[in-house]
Amino acid sequence: MKNTLKNISKIIVVAGALVACNPLQLDEIQDPNNPSVGSVSNNATAEQIQFLITGLESRHRGYVTNVSQAWNTFGREIWYLNASDPRFQTDWLGQNGRTPDRSYFGFGNTGGGSWAAPYQAIKQADVLVAAAENTENIQAPARSAVSGFAKTIQGYQFMIPANFVYENGIRIDVADPLNPGPFVPYAEALDAIKAILDEGDAALQTAGSGEFPFSLTRGFDGFNTIEGLRQVNRAITARLNAYRQDWQGVLSALDASFMDLGGDLNAGPAHPYGASPDVFNPLYYVPNAAVNTIIVVHPSVLEDATPGDLRVENKFLERDEPVTVTTDAGALEGTHQDARWSSNTESIPFIRNEELILLKAEAHANLNQADEAIEAINIIRNAAGLGDYEGASSQDALIDEILYQRRYSLWAEPWGHRWIDARRYGRLDEIPTSFDGGTIFQQFPHPQAELSWDEYVGD
Repeated sequence: MKNTLKNISKIIVVAGALVACNPLQLDEIQDPNNPSVGSVSNNATAEQIQFLITGLESRHRGYVTNVSQAWNTFGREIWYLNASDPRFQTDWLGQNGRTPDRSYFGFGNTGGGSWAAPYQAIKQADVLVAAAENTENIQAPARSAVSGFAKTIQGYQFMIPANFVYENGIRIDVADPLNPGPFVPYAEALDAIKAILDEGDAALQTAGSGEFPFSLTRGFDGFNTIEGLRQVNRAITARLNAYRQDWQGVLSALDASFMDLGGDLNAGPAHPYGASPDVFNPLYYVPNAAVNTIIVVHPSVLEDATPGDLRVENKFLERDEPVTVTTDAGALEGTHQDARWSSNTESIPFIRNEELILLKAEAHANLNQADEAIEAINIIRNAAGLGDYEGASSQDALIDEILYQRRYSLWAEPWGHRWIDARRYGRLDEIPTSFDGGTIFQQFPHPQAELSWDEYVGD
């Protein structure tokens, strides 16, 4: 980030010199606080491409706070306790019959991090692709590498609004922001996202091999080569294919991903955070701090845990004093807080080896390949100190086991895995509401801004 600021300073100095030399020929200033798209859409410099890449990485993490707090509340992995604004409890938990509408708290105007932020990243990726394709200042392999990276991020981001509104569908065609395409159904959207990810992978293959030709943040350490980015692309594709119920496609994508059955379960690309002028890790809370705004472990997660599970020991910190917030449906008491982060500058992974191994188990189970599924399950169980699986080998029993392991392995990650998992297996009624008297949502409507936009364009 410091280097970025230095580079920006250089551009300002150069721009000032150009204006001084030729004061009568000035570009039209469309926004004095931000460069126009036109300034990078034709023959962008390598430095401008670099700025766009860094900007895309920043946009890429824009969903984390909202999705982590909200979706994990919907799936009752956590409670986001906030004594200053009871709507984080009453509305997000669906207390007293509250159900999502187009102006729902936290989502109604723009969709928050579940809608607006992903589309901002998607559009940033569009700008990056256009800039790379329309410049002679970088070589063809570099253009392909940039396009492949952008479309990989784009595919990931499209999955966020798709899973937020689910059956209500999303816009895939947003190339022209003044004339976006129609909403397409969930299954069609997933197929379109698959095509974007495949385009990204193909572009990366065209880019050749070796290092990615531009600088990525430390979030991509270990993946900042062409091959490494292809592995990230295929890992994201494996997650997508599970939603598409393309189980053989899951396994094929995993074979080309960074999945390592004997490797570090935490390995994977991440969203980096840092001190000012960067932003801090939004999921970090000081241990045992005297606060009344905090993410706490949902009581059902603690109640359903297997004794001796190392994930419970490592991820959950029992507080010296519980955090209690009173709502109109009663008091919510958080006894444990998130212990995953050592500091407020620690990176947050957005897809990990542990998830990939569980996706392998799930794909094999759905293909009735019990031995392979159990082998993958045992990797996760033994890492958690639980020993080998000794249950039934039927498909239903294995899916039960896999969903249970996903619940603890992927607890409160910035994706809302349990909410999505329960929905895709028709098990939303298994998410408990007895602790908060709330409701489990299936999906959200389009934010009001989307309908307002259609009405505006129609006029």
